[in-house]
Amino acid sequence: MSKLFGLYGKLCATHPWEVIVAVITLTTCFLSLEKQVGTPKKNPICVGCFEEQFQAADMVLMTIIRCLAILYSYHQFRHLQKMGSKYILGLAGMFVVFSSFVFTSTLLNFLHIDLVDLKDALFFFLLLIDLSKAAVLAQYALTASNTEEIGQQIARGVSALGPTLTLDTIVETLVIGVGTLSGVHRLEMLSYFACLSVIVNYVIFMTFYPACLSLMLELARVHNYYGENELKVREKLLKENEKANPAVQRVKLIMSFGLLAVHVQSRWSLTDENTNSINNLKEAVNCSDDSSLYGMVMKQFVIGADHIVILILFLTLMVKFIFFKSKDHIKEHLEQDVLLEIKRDIQKKGHIRTTSINAESQTDDSIKFLEYEDGVNDKDTDVPRSLQTCLEIFRNDTGAKELSDKEIMMLVDTKHIPAYSLEMAVKNPERGVKIRRKIISNQMKMQSAFLNMPYQHYDYSKVMGACCENVVGYVPVPLGIAGPLLLDDKFYYIPMATTEGCLVASANRGCRALEKTGIKSRIVADGMTRGPVVRFQSITRACEVIYWLKKRENFTKVKEQFDSTSRFARLSKVSTHIAGRCLFIRFVAETGEAMGMNMISKGTEKSLAYIKSHFEDMEILSLSGNVCTDKKPSAINWIEGRGKSVVCEAIVPANIVHSILKTTTHALVDLNISKNMVGSAVSAAIGGFNAHAANIVTAIYIATGQDVAQNVGSSNCITLMEPCGDKGEDLLISCTMPSVEIGTVGGGTVLPAQGACLEMLGVKGAHSENPGDNAKQLAKIVCGAVLAGELSLMAALVTGHLVKSHLRLNRSYSEKDSPFKKSVGGSSSCQT
Repeated sequence: MSKLFGLYGKLCATHPWEVIVAVITLTTCFLSLEKQVGTPKKNPICVGCFEEQFQAADMVLMTIIRCLAILYSYHQFRHLQKMGSKYILGLAGMFVVFSSFVFTSTLLNFLHIDLVDLKDALFFFLLLIDLSKAAVLAQYALTASNTEEIGQQIARGVSALGPTLTLDTIVETLVIGVGTLSGVHRLEMLSYFACLSVIVNYVIFMTFYPACLSLMLELARVHNYYGENELKVREKLLKENEKANPAVQRVKLIMSFGLLAVHVQSRWSLTDENTNSINNLKEAVNCSDDSSLYGMVMKQFVIGADHIVILILFLTLMVKFIFFKSKDHIKEHLEQDVLLEIKRDIQKKGHIRTTSINAESQTDDSIKFLEYEDGVNDKDTDVPRSLQTCLEIFRNDTGAKELSDKEIMMLVDTKHIPAYSLEMAVKNPERGVKIRRKIISNQMKMQSAFLNMPYQHYDYSKVMGACCENVVGYVPVPLGIAGPLLLDDKFYYIPMATTEGCLVASANRGCRALEKTGIKSRIVADGMTRGPVVRFQSITRACEVIYWLKKRENFTKVKEQFDSTSRFARLSKVSTHIAGRCLFIRFVAETGEAMGMNMISKGTEKSLAYIKSHFEDMEILSLSGNVCTDKKPSAINWIEGRGKSVVCEAIVPANIVHSILKTTTHALVDLNISKNMVGSAVSAAIGGFNAHAANIVTAIYIATGQDVAQNVGSSNCITLMEPCGDKGEDLLISCTMPSVEIGTVGGGTVLPAQGACLEMLGVKGAHSENPGDNAKQLAKIVCGAVLAGELSLMAALVTGHLVKSHLRLNRSYSEKDSPFKKSVGGSSSCQT
């Protein structure tokens, strides 16, 4: 049945002009019919007496009905207005207007009914129109991704709504049709009118409305109205289609057959004699003498029943359309209203969420963010208001909440809102990111630029003022796990975020090789550095500062100034390097759990101010003079260290070297000398006496929220291998990393995913007893993972498995051999 209605809906949507012309033609034909000659009047019995006697009662009752009908119509249009789309409201309104026109015009002409006879019944027409079905079909059409898909979506809507609507129309017609058997003339008129209105509404909905819907959207070039919510809207509509209750449908069918039997039996059993008796009774009652008590009572009884039945019919309709649907089907209404459902999904975190962040220009003040109701205020299809009006609204406390995205973009274009501070201007990070994406997309004239770049459901409040600016989304990076790694008698699973295939597998094999004996690690130094450059009038003056800083009492004063800027920063050493009149002062300090660049920069600035108070001719050229050295290869970091200086060592038994690494100790030692020692010396490498330390360091840094650019200095590593044991067949391997720049607080460590990786390692945040221990432990874990990676890669190079493993693990699945095929030449170097 649904498939049949779907084909019919597609026919209406793909041939809109033909359907519209056919409906209008039929309507015109009905309107052009001539009245039959000799048609008897519908109520010739004492009409004047009837109108004169009971005009007051009619006025009171029908006035109540009119008012309530108008209120109900207002209720339906308010429900449509909440959907946030002028298209849904306009299309549903068009359906009502045309249905009213077709019904009133055609019915009055075809049945030869005067307008005065239906002046009260017209209000029942408002109660019989259900706009929710028209709105749902419009929602189906608006989920089309392109103009060509509009017809398909309308067909889906008709296939979903058609069977239910058809059955409802039959049941309503039969139920209301019972009123035509009452024998009360006014009630019969209203019942006939109500039955026909239900049928006409159904015909218009199944013919004229889908055709106009398709034509209007195609002419207006409206497609993909819901944007990025399109899939979510379709999913909601699909779920709604699947909710049809078969029990309810069966009950409706049983009711239909029962009511049909009642109608047939009543029609056949009503003889001419019964009809004449009823008419005689009406005439006797309506035209009896007013002085007759019996006549007065009978008139009151008959007319009272008339009014009571009308009122019952009205109340039944009201209960059906308002109370029944509001209470028993409120969930259905809200789920059909897909935009409200999307709004509810976005607001799952809470109705109003406030988050404080540190702005670039405001270090102490906090900025409050309000949760943005996505899909409600984003009226991209509406025409923006004037610039002056938008400015007045924006300057209110919650002004941005009342402005659409287009209006915010207009304020950005006119320089009233800086593009870099959209999140603060609209008081919601995610909405600010969305608007910035639209602005950049329009400037690039590439509407598809951001289609595959996610931005929703991310906590940007932790990013702003800390991690990134001008945010347009986030880039997911695959996260792998290597391990367990046995380090200092404790197992760790190492999170590694990378896009390089084979890397995690290789590190995992190294962890396997070390699983029995484990790794020993030590921190040999801890001190982040900052090296400002200052200048004097002469080298003599510069040398005076060098001598001045070497005196213990002066260093103590400088340290006091430095340490006063932080609870954790503690100055441990100051070294000087002179080049002509320029003096480079390298401050070295412990920074607790933080990597410490901002912390040590603040302390250095305070110390320089103190030194300048003694040497007023000192010119501070830059807070960083490149002898720090930060994010650049340098011998000073390699020699003197920076951050955490770590050394790790492990002994790999000969049987493990053979069984897991597929090689020998002699071959590994020989390759390490030739490659990592001689080769790096020939290339004049600085800190590069290793196989691939930067690979492991960078993957862990991305996973744990470190400053990834600091892998330049943090990857300084020398890998040493030598034979050991009684027979010299065991392998002693060590990795020394003098400048691991790392922390467990601040920067990207505050982000949820990165914080989860730190928590996995047991080093998240500050140590409860000894601040700084978590950062030191993380540095040890990095060095231990580097050692595992060095061991695995060197073994792969010795056995010639490097290329084979990359061909197997570092290419798309379509280019790989079957996973059940055995690699040529033995096991892969990255076997896990």
